[in-house]
Amino acid sequence: MSTVSAPVREITVAHSPDSDDAFMFYGLATNKVRVPGLKFSHTLCDIETLNRQAQEGVYDVTAISFHAYPYIQDHYALMPCGGSVGDGYGPMLVSTRSFTLDSIKRQKIAVPGKLTTAYLALELFAPGIDVEVVPFDQIIPQILEGKYQAGLIIHEGQLTYDKSGLQRVLDLGKWWQKATGLPLPLGGNAIRRTLGPETIANVNQALRESIQYAIDHREEALAYAMQFARDLDPQQADKFIGMYVNERTLDYGDDGREAVSRLLDMGYKAGIIKQAPRVDWV
Repeated sequence: MSTVSAPVREITVAHSPDSDDAFMFYGLATNKVRVPGLKFSHTLCDIETLNRQAQEGVYDVTAISFHAYPYIQDHYALMPCGGSVGDGYGPMLVSTRSFTLDSIKRQKIAVPGKLTTAYLALELFAPGIDVEVVPFDQIIPQILEGKYQAGLIIHEGQLTYDKSGLQRVLDLGKWWQKATGLPLPLGGNAIRRTLGPETIANVNQALRESIQYAIDHREEALAYAMQFARDLDPQQADKFIGMYVNERTLDYGDDGREAVSRLLDMGYKAGIIKQAPRVDWV
């Protein structure tokens, strides 16, 4: 008698090629975490591209900048885990010279993309600031070449900028915390609404288990993540992952969720975000 096995549903997952994202998805990417009936396929892509592709609904689950969420909210909901939240730290304005906070607002700034949360925070700090989009991994080299006076750095650059002889002008995570008393939510995971409640719940549980697995098996997850740790030694990679994969990644907490709503509302009221945000958590 032959038994018919239930069909397996493929879930397409996209995230950025960073050590923190790799660490978070380690359990799923290496099949340490499995979900009966679901198969996960992973695509790695820079965050600005993912923000654009999310507007076209390319993936079932996608990492996004929170800044991009209002533009995809009709088709995606936010997952309650998998967030990168800066608790008193975040994207940084760096330069070869020391600027005052007033004078930096008059410089042309290299930014990693206009849908990044880093850019949204920069605009809230300095409305109408002159910017030019540069691939995130080219920002430090182009400041050093003198193409820009200053740049807005995200990802591992936050730990390595001083090795290049650059100095920090402003940490936007610190600025935001001072202004609002809240952590700065930078990126999260969004899930396609058409997957339906049951699949959404299963995928959400799988991601949470993947994050927990990595936290519980830190050394092996870190070894896996090192292949994505641009220019970081193991100690720095461990520090970077600790900054962005922690208890808040398992659950944003009340203040983390409040911070997402506050950030998007402020962006909308300031005219930076053109779509009224409706924050909706799975």
